[in-house]
Amino acid sequence: MKFTATTVPGAFVIDVEPIEDERGFFARTFCFDAFSQSGLNPRFVQQSVSWNPRAGTLRGMHYQISPNSEEKLVRVTRGAVFDVIVDLRDESPMFGRWYGVDLSAKNHRQLYVPQGVAHGFQTLLPETEVLYAMTTRFHGPSSRGLRWDDPTLGIEWPGCANRVISDRDRKYPLLSDSFRHMQT
Repeated sequence: MKFTATTVPGAFVIDVEPIEDERGFFARTFCFDAFSQSGLNPRFVQQSVSWNPRAGTLRGMHYQISPNSEEKLVRVTRGAVFDVIVDLRDESPMFGRWYGVDLSAKNHRQLYVPQGVAHGFQTLLPETEVLYAMTTRFHGPSSRGLRWDDPTLGIEWPGCANRVISDRDRKYPLLSDSFRHMQT
């Protein structure tokens, strides 16, 4: 596995290093030792899947507050997404900045999301499936979100004629209205 730091401190794009032959390929997508050696938390306690039948489905921007802050490992097992993270850590030089990367079943990339960083994605293809591993169990009372279209963040989402967004995600507050409540 190849770990590449992003502009958000502690967040990494992880590329698999496939071993190929006439059958296809084999690659590690997770290794406790490799994650530990890269300074990433390798202790995942929950795994979830998101299935999205339509291209243009947007989910986010989600995170959990302390004491239930979580790291996430995100990968696409079918289809493709534009995956986005936003740094919400007051002490970070990248506070309020976003980073985006294409994750797909074809490129096999993963994104490691550290604590204190909101996460979301927009599907680029129909029938897209996203797999998450989390270091903390879901805790409803700690669950928070930011508006996907917050002008202060200026996330450059891919163009989409028929974006699908839940009412909950549409109603999240702007960063300027809520960041003091998001402490990790």
